[in-house]
Amino acid sequence: MAGDLSLELFLKYGMAGALGCSITHSAVVPLDVVKTRLQTNPAKYTGMVNGFSTIIKEEGAGMLLQGLGPTAVGYALQGFFKFGFYEVFKKSYGDFVGPENAAAYRIPIWLAASATAETIADIALCPNEACRIRLVAEPSFAKSPVEAFGKIVKQEGLSGLYKGLPPILLKQVPYTMAKFAVFEFTAEKVYQYLAANGTPKESMTDGQKLSVSLGSGVVSGVVAAIVSQPADTVLSKINQEKTDGGVTKAIGNIMRRLGFSGLFLGVGTRCFMVGTLTAGQFFIYDGIKAMLGITGPKK
Repeated sequence: MAGDLSLELFLKYGMAGALGCSITHSAVVPLDVVKTRLQTNPAKYTGMVNGFSTIIKEEGAGMLLQGLGPTAVGYALQGFFKFGFYEVFKKSYGDFVGPENAAAYRIPIWLAASATAETIADIALCPNEACRIRLVAEPSFAKSPVEAFGKIVKQEGLSGLYKGLPPILLKQVPYTMAKFAVFEFTAEKVYQYLAANGTPKESMTDGQKLSVSLGSGVVSGVVAAIVSQPADTVLSKINQEKTDGGVTKAIGNIMRRLGFSGLFLGVGTRCFMVGTLTAGQFFIYDGIKAMLGITGPKK
């Protein structure tokens, strides 16, 4: 590991990230089910409330938990690599440019570190996300995540599990860059404001610091949701699309068919969902770090 960021510390960061992502994404599965239906069948559902009521009426409340298994596993893996490697690359890039430049160019460092970490994390996430979307969009496709996994591999080969990787990267990399950079920047400004008004960070309790994490997480989540919404819509569509002509061609067909406004289908639902889960992720992540006595690499 880079510098004084040991393997043990990396594993702690990764475990905190895995718990934060898995718990929060699992908690908002019902919202994600409705969002996915809004994207994959907009003619049937007119909005979030209508989506909830229609799904419950026609398919039962249990359908709102469809895809819970792949979500919990996939985002635990993603969270482990995303948060763990973010800390690794943030320190590595900071060490590379030197202490003075690291402070001056902290925002580009945050952006570069989060983009690198997210790319690694998405390779782990992609197969689970393919199964989740297929189960939500086509409930009759399979009775379980394991069956869905097997059917996709049988029908489309291993590439079927990764045909959503390009749109996942297009969605998750900008999302994570905005998520971490906006969170870090917002928290930094809040702490500066509090310090200027007589409450330096060093004098704050863990509970007060977690409140800052929660608020900064809401802001970063909403910004990140808007930035990544078009790719999220394409991702929901690509797992329904035939990709005989290649994934790139299929993405182009989807974008032309939907148009600009169509790429923002379900954006309100997603802003609420992502704002909530991002705040929860940073709350859990920083809470676990506080429990473990982790303060992070010295700046």
